Amino acid sequence: MNAFARLLLICDTDLHYSPALARAQALAGASGASLHIVVLGSLQNGLALLDYNTQQRARESIQARQQAWLDDQLERLRGHGIDASVEAIWGEEPLEEILRLVTTRQIDLLVKDTQYEPALSRALIRPLDWQLLRQCPVPVHLVSLAEHPLPRRVVAAIDLSHDEPGIKALNDRIVESAQKFARQCDAELHLLQAYDVSASFLAYAAGPVAWTAELDEQLSGRSRQRMDRIGARFGVGRPCQHLAKGPAMRVIAEFAVQQRMDVVVMGTLYHAGLAKIIGSTTEQTLYRINSSILAVRP
Repeated sequence: MNAFARLLLICDTDLHYSPALARAQALAGASGASLHIVVLGSLQNGLALLDYNTQQRARESIQARQQAWLDDQLERLRGHGIDASVEAIWGEEPLEEILRLVTTRQIDLLVKDTQYEPALSRALIRPLDWQLLRQCPVPVHLVSLAEHPLPRRVVAAIDLSHDEPGIKALNDRIVESAQKFARQCDAELHLLQAYDVSASFLAYAAGPVAWTAELDEQLSGRSRQRMDRIGARFGVGRPCQHLAKGPAMRVIAEFAVQQRMDVVVMGTLYHAGLAKIIGSTTEQTLYRINSSILAVRP
């Protein structure tokens, strides 16, 4: 049975054929998964100031246009033999509506177009994409580009620099999800570890031990050993295992471009304090790479 048998697509409110729609259609068509397509609607700020009757007419007009577009998509998808359904939902709390659908329809994978938000906006409000990364109980596939609607190359970005049980468990979850996703797409699976020497140097900076080439080699050697072990466990050979020096966000972004990765699989952890404003590695990477992200929780 497919790992992702029930897909939920949150469509762009502009009602056009988007990268996420292309990706969801390709995934459902290749694997036989069911696909439920949803458009979330609400009145724009300006219309909300109008009188009740005018608001109702505006709402009815918007909903009629949404339903007509959804019906066209449904006919097209069923014409391709895809088990599809559609729904237009009106509400002021999109996150709550999405989480409700995930639960009631027993969704395995949420698919949505990446919605870019400027840094200032991210500091003032919580983007819906970030909220989904933090709160959605199932894997979230945020699609920024679908050069290949059905992914050909998938990379699991893991963190082998820590020994904590929680991090190890998340690494396993990332690789397991990446492997299942790649198999469902018949895609090539890669593993990527970014090790940041500068972060490790900070641990030595306050003490009497100077950073040396030997310490650098020791750090990369430990990462190599851990990569070999996790590669052996999941059947990913050395040619598809990659170690790169540098900050995670930069390494992942550069690797995805250079190796033409269609999907980067990453883990999400809840962060408190300043990270609520600036976002986690996964959240920040969302705006820095051309590849799409598949985010999984521990």
